[in-house]
Parts: sequence; structure tokens; C-alpha cells
Amino acid sequence: MIRTGVVGATGYAGAELVRILAGHPEVFLTVLTSRRYAGVPFEKVYPAMSGMIDLVCEAYDESRICEKADVIFLALPHKLPMGFVPGLLKQGKKVIDLSADFRFSDLGVYESLYQPHTAKDLCARAVYGLCEVFPERIKGSDLIANPGCYPTSVLLPLFPLVKHRLIDPDTIIADSKSGVSGAGRSLSLTTHFCEADESFKAYKVGGHRHKPEMEEKLSLAAGKPVKITFVPHLLPMTRGMETTIYADLAREVKEADIEACFREFYAGRRFIRLTDQHRPPDTLHVRGTNLCDIGFVVEKDKGRIILMSVIDNLVKGAAGQAVQNMNIMLGFDEAAGLEFIPYAV
Repeated sequence: MIRTGVVGATGYAGAELVRILAGHPEVFLTVLTSRRYAGVPFEKVYPAMSGMIDLVCEAYDESRICEKADVIFLALPHKLPMGFVPGLLKQGKKVIDLSADFRFSDLGVYESLYQPHTAKDLCARAVYGLCEVFPERIKGSDLIANPGCYPTSVLLPLFPLVKHRLIDPDTIIADSKSGVSGAGRSLSLTTHFCEADESFKAYKVGGHRHKPEMEEKLSLAAGKPVKITFVPHLLPMTRGMETTIYADLAREVKEADIEACFREFYAGRRFIRLTDQHRPPDTLHVRGTNLCDIGFVVEKDKGRIILMSVIDNLVKGAAGQAVQNMNIMLGFDEAAGLEFIPYAV
């Protein structure tokens, strides 16, 4: 059995990691850390876990973490993991980081969005963990940069079509909507119940930090620089993410060509589901799962495609994909611990 630890276990993504890892058949959850809840049993922080998780949250201590775990998940705010990762790797640990600290190949872009990077030499070593796109790179890696939730929902429907030149990448517009849990567990006026309930609004229009992350990966697929229009929105629901993408077709393309591209690119990928064109993807149908449902409509008279994708932002958009990355990294069944049956309603 592989021993696993979660650093930052009491945030929403961290708690999802605990939930998933506790039921994983190949690993043993051995250590949880929390700055705020050090010394507090995890089940006291999340009563839903009562009787299922008997670990007590600890303050972060590198030597203790390394003594107790082989694979370490960092579910921390951006800017913190870069200070932890070097020491963990030096002690031979495998690290999966859910922050943005190691997602960028271009450090100039990262530093313009976040802060000066203190572990620059490790950025080239990190693998961007979009599981269905880069599985061969993930295998055997010891540092995975888990993608953001918005990029996951945007890149999975776009990457195959951009790579195979079926759409014009210069015309991409992505319109995404996220549940409130995407903002994290910290208190904020914008996510206060009275502010978010019965409200639907765009935010950080033209300036969201996930946009450059998407553009870097789409540029890799296109073989040239790609710039997109991206507008995120906040939905009055706890979890879930829906993305609608508009783009011009690069040439005369039939619906069958788009479907064939998706089916070939994602053949054997168990967490990608193509929906019927008469049933657009619905966040309800992936809630609590690691699935990404993708649908599309071709507007023949306009030479345009409308793509739709849905994920659970805390699972496929964070903790579930992190565990999927671990599975690929260690040679486990990719779906181990992640084969949740979706709720019927």
C-alpha cells in the first residue's frame, strides 16, 4: 500500500481529497495538515466524515510529513507550494500540487499573474496533469501540476479540435459558470449566501488568471500562439461547472468529423463522455464524480461550432483529477478510487 498525505486538508479541495483517498483501494491515508485546525480531529471539521476518518489534523512539518507519506498532495493557496515542493522532492517524495505554482512553462507569465517564483528550477520538471491529454508525460513523474478547474473544462473539449485543425483557434470564445465552492472555503462577501443566492454574474472579465494557463496549453496544441476570450461567471449553487465555447470551423467540417475526432482522441478514456446532440451536458449528471461530459452543435449556416462541457469543479476540476494523476503516475488503474456512480437525481 502507498502512504498518502494531504497538506491543506480542511479546504474544500483538500476535504475532497480526503474523501476520495479514504476509499482508494491502493493507498492508505496517513497524515493530514491544517494551519487553522492543527490538533483538531478531521471529523470535527467535517462531521460528514464521522466514524470514517480517524486522523487528527497536524501543523505542517516537512520531516514528519515525509516520514509518514510517500505521495503528498498540496491543496494550498497559490504561492505557498513553491516553498514546500523543493524539500519534499529532495526527500524522494512524489508531489501533486493543486495550486498554479508549477502549471506554467513561461515563468514570466506566472510571475506577472501571481508573484516572483522561488523554485524556478523545478518548473521544467513539473508535468501539467491534464490526464486525458498528457498521460505519457504523467507516468513516472514526481511533480504534477494539477490543472485549474476552468482550464480543465475548457481544454478537454478544445484540445483535440485545435490539435487536429478542425477549428480556427483565433476565434475561440469560452463562457464558463462555476458553483460557489470554486472560490474556496475562506470567507468572502461575494460568496456570502445573501450575495450569491438568486444571483448570476460575470466576474474578472478579461482578467482571470486561468486564461493564460489555457492559452499556453492551446498554443501547444496549435503549434502557434493562441489567444482566447474567456468570461467566468458565478452560479448560485455549491458545486459544478459548465463551459460553453464558440469557435469558427477551420474548413468545411461535418458533425461526424467532430464526433470522430473526439472518439479517437479520447478512446479508452473512462472519464470522458460524449452526450447526444439532443441532450446538452448538465452539471447535475456529473455531480460528485470525476466525469467530464462533452457535447457540441455545428451551426452549418454560419460555419461555427458550439461546444459544451460540464465537470464537478471539486472533483474533476481539483481533487479527483489529482487522484487520477496519482493513479497514472504510479501505474495503478487510472480509475482506481474514482468510479463513482452519478446520482440519478
